[in-house]
Amino acid sequence: MFFDFDEKPKNQDDKEKSSFGSFEELKRHLGDVFNSAGSKLGFVFPSGNVEEGSSGIDNTKEKHFSEFIEKIKHFDMKPREIRDFLDRFVIKQSEAKKVLSVAICDHYNHVRKCLLDEEFSQIEYSKQNVLLLGPTGVGKTYLIKNIAKLIGVPFVKVDATKFSETGYVGSDVDDMIRDLIKAANGNIKLAQYGIVFIDEIDKISISSNLEGRDVSGRGVQINLLKLMEESEVNAYSQTDMASQLRAAMSFANGSTEQKQSINTKHILFIASGAFDKLADIVKVRIGNKSIGFNFSVSSHDKDEAYEYLKKVSTADFIKYGFEPEFIGRLPVRVACEALNADDLKNILISSEGSILKQYVEDFAGYGIGFSIDDDALTEIAKLAADEKTGARGLLTILEKLLRDSKFELPSTRIKSIKVTKDFVSDPVKTLSNLMQKRTGSKTVNPSTNKTGNTKKNKKPS
Repeated sequence: MFFDFDEKPKNQDDKEKSSFGSFEELKRHLGDVFNSAGSKLGFVFPSGNVEEGSSGIDNTKEKHFSEFIEKIKHFDMKPREIRDFLDRFVIKQSEAKKVLSVAICDHYNHVRKCLLDEEFSQIEYSKQNVLLLGPTGVGKTYLIKNIAKLIGVPFVKVDATKFSETGYVGSDVDDMIRDLIKAANGNIKLAQYGIVFIDEIDKISISSNLEGRDVSGRGVQINLLKLMEESEVNAYSQTDMASQLRAAMSFANGSTEQKQSINTKHILFIASGAFDKLADIVKVRIGNKSIGFNFSVSSHDKDEAYEYLKKVSTADFIKYGFEPEFIGRLPVRVACEALNADDLKNILISSEGSILKQYVEDFAGYGIGFSIDDDALTEIAKLAADEKTGARGLLTILEKLLRDSKFELPSTRIKSIKVTKDFVSDPVKTLSNLMQKRTGSKTVNPSTNKTGNTKKNKKPS
């Protein structure tokens, strides 16, 4: 059925034929339908007549924005203060913390001046977008998350590999800005001062096409550099259900939908990547060439790779496969250090975000106390270092180590568990002995989940 919204019922008979009674009732009915669907997507459409200039934004969002603006207007943090805050959560990475602290202070000091004086915002300013280089699991993402938490700005992390040049296959680069709006609870004014963290940025290098990457890698770089400089982005995608509902509601109300957009001028972009083989390019450039065809910086010698990454230049990035215009939008570059066994142990002991706290809470949920001695921590750190995945290796080792304990102990009367060096060496045997000692007559083999009597069975006569 087709409804002509410009034509009202010509007479009473036509009016009675309509199940909605009248054209106005039809519009109200459509409004109820769209609001019901829209509320599930995080927004509400205006009902009835839409007044000109009405934004439809929740008052709580405006209040949140006002509080944030006041906070930024009084931003007076010093780089050392940010560095000290990051030291509580991230082990090592002293150079990265210093660089990030300075970049954050410079950026939000500029934002503060723009908010206090609109004329100041007209002055040309080059954003200090940051590029972090280093292996996985060294704390790159964790650094940015804690910075965003400290400053109190919306934060979103995206993976560069999911974007394509056109957005038909994969996502459009503008979607990361829309994700930032969602992180700001739909408040566009608040989102324009947020932080976008783009991970796996090295995977969109053009040279990666030789290994089967999408040929749109160059196109993604071109689209990204526009965002990182200054660009107007539609707040709602045309293919988004929310956008379609808004357009339909505006049509039903007989009004013209006002397009909402967000300016990226004050959004700080921070990109990161492992950049495998980039150290080889740097090593060749500075003259340490090797004779033969198998020349490369050993993936096992992370310290050597770090020393070369500290000396990376724009020319090295271009040779790696980045457009000069794109890499130029990331002027602040810093390499992150690989983590050794001692660093991983310090993460377990000193970091406020230590994974051990999670395990303490997990066991406490069953009324079981959890403790671990120093020798066990040393062994766990060594095993995690062998995983070659940085701090993520800690979770891998701890999960293997405590998997059976988490499964078996909640069903017993055992109220405490202590992880020792022997436990790390043979968790199955140590757990079995613990359960035999506490339960008396029966022992459990966690690896097979079978129970058996500890006493020898007499042979039948």
